[in-house]
Amino acid sequence: MEFGKQIASLLKPGMVIALDGDLGTGKTVISRGIARGLGITSPVTSPTFTVAQEYPLPGNRFLYHLDMYRIDDENSALAFGIDEFLFAPNAITIVEWPERISGLLTADQRLLMIHLRHVNEMQRRLEIPDAFAEKLCQAGLPEGVFLFSPAVKETRS
Repeated sequence: MEFGKQIASLLKPGMVIALDGDLGTGKTVISRGIARGLGITSPVTSPTFTVAQEYPLPGNRFLYHLDMYRIDDENSALAFGIDEFLFAPNAITIVEWPERISGLLTADQRLLMIHLRHVNEMQRRLEIPDAFAEKLCQAGLPEGVFLFSPAVKETRS
C-alpha cells in the first residue's frame, strides 16, 4: 500500500492509471494505496461487481476506481458509460484489467500503464514508464517491490 501512496504523490487530475496484472498481483492493493495517498479514508475495495467506485477529493475533484474484469469488450464498457470516467479532467482514474478496454485508453488521457507480475509470494515486479520510474526510485521503493524500466533497469529497495 505504501507504493500506491508514493504513486499518488505524483498524480495530477486528468490522469488514467492502468493496472495490468494477473489475479493476486496487487492491483487493488496499489489502488487502495493511491486512494490513501490522495487523502481518502473510507474503505477502498475492488469494484469488480459494481464496475466503478467514485471517491470525492478536495477541490471538486474525484478518484474513480474502475474494474473491467466483468466487462466483455469496449462496446460493453461504452454502454456502461466508462468514457465519462476516462475523460474526466477533474478526476484521477484507476483502471484494473485495462486490456479489456485497451482501444479506449489513449495518450490524450495522460495514461500511466503499470504492468504487475508475480516474482514470488512476497515480491512483485512492476513495469513502469521511464520518467515515472525514475521519480518513484528517487522516493524509495517499499520492500519487495521491483521496478523494471529501460532507463532504470531493475531496482529494488
